[in-house]
Amino acid sequence: MSNSSKGTTELIRKTLAKRYRAEKRFRLYGVIAILFGVSCVATLFVDIIGKGHGAFRQTYIQLHVNYDADILGVSDINDSQQVALADFSGLVKKSLRTKFTDVSGRREKRELYKIVSNSAEYELADRLKASHSLLGQSEKIWVLADDDIDTYFKSLNSSDGPFIGRTSEKQQQWIQSLIDDGQIELRFNSGFFKTGDSREPEQAGIGGAIVGSLFTLFITLALAFPIGVAAAVYLEEFAPKNRWTDFIEVNINNLAAVPSIIFGLLGLAIFINFFHVPRSVPIIGGLVLAVMTLPTIIISSRAAIKSVPPSIREAGIGIGASPVQVVLHHVLPLALPGMLTGTIIGMAQALGETAPLLMIGMVAFIVDVPGGFTDPATVLPVQIFLWADSPERAFVEKTSAAIMVLLAFLITMNTVAVVLRKRLERRW
Repeated sequence: MSNSSKGTTELIRKTLAKRYRAEKRFRLYGVIAILFGVSCVATLFVDIIGKGHGAFRQTYIQLHVNYDADILGVSDINDSQQVALADFSGLVKKSLRTKFTDVSGRREKRELYKIVSNSAEYELADRLKASHSLLGQSEKIWVLADDDIDTYFKSLNSSDGPFIGRTSEKQQQWIQSLIDDGQIELRFNSGFFKTGDSREPEQAGIGGAIVGSLFTLFITLALAFPIGVAAAVYLEEFAPKNRWTDFIEVNINNLAAVPSIIFGLLGLAIFINFFHVPRSVPIIGGLVLAVMTLPTIIISSRAAIKSVPPSIREAGIGIGASPVQVVLHHVLPLALPGMLTGTIIGMAQALGETAPLLMIGMVAFIVDVPGGFTDPATVLPVQIFLWADSPERAFVEKTSAAIMVLLAFLITMNTVAVVLRKRLERRW
């Protein structure tokens, strides 16, 4: 072998070795990028779960209540007005004074009364209204603790030590006394999923936001899916290819990239100011989110229709079917998996939106759970936004828990989209 051939072979070997090293580095960079992304997501989830898991449990205190007619100021239990105006707060205060007999002075009494939530008096009122025989009787009842007491009690076994916050030394002593007597405990916080918003953290829940989100998404789906699919079918199967359809297609693609807050401004200008749709109701939220979701559904539906082989259409036409029959009986059923996937992804995007809903007034403080599409309501992302602004430490826990619920909904919807896609798709 000549020297020139040896030199060429050696050069090729060096070049190949250099190329292999570059390929290994490229793969390593990819693995590092994936690990970095996974670690960021894991850190986010650990932080949210660490802060929010406590909201699924709530501190309850046991009270021994005597429904004293004199304290209540009720002479006729069948008089609904007397029962409505009864002093149930006095019953709670007397029960606490009976438990802690050494309390004296106005300041200590005020601190004592603060260890239970003011929802206790409403709980007693509901029980007496439901059972008039309780008047003059005594019973043991578990009531919500105040949010500061709840935070302190949950942190007693923390590695960082208890979070004192606004709890006084006296209140800490009373809590210890309740622990020794077995009259304070943590229970599953079912009210978190049943109640609406509240100024008091221990009473605040996401039930109203969940129902409002469901109503809003129902309207969004009812409007966006049929309109989006119809528009996709027309543009892909029947519309002539000219500059007008090209103009429409370009605008649909551009609308899919428009910031969501622009759709909120559109809803404010058209639906509220022009059509006078009420603010902060599921109808207006559904209308705005439907407009925002339409481009996503149209684009995904057109892609699904394009994926159907032309031979399906040709075979339908060949056996005498009309173009409409071909689309309805053959193309749409085969394109449905892709359409459903795009629709579910669009709904998941709509569920997580906040900015457009803030522009149409769905940031209102809503206490009651909405009962219909025209009742005042809020949605889960907006509820999270409102709680994130609250200064109380207990709302930090509620905010993280609400984020966990929202993420669970989003993950579920995306999982359903993937499963539907896998189960219904056909390979050609």
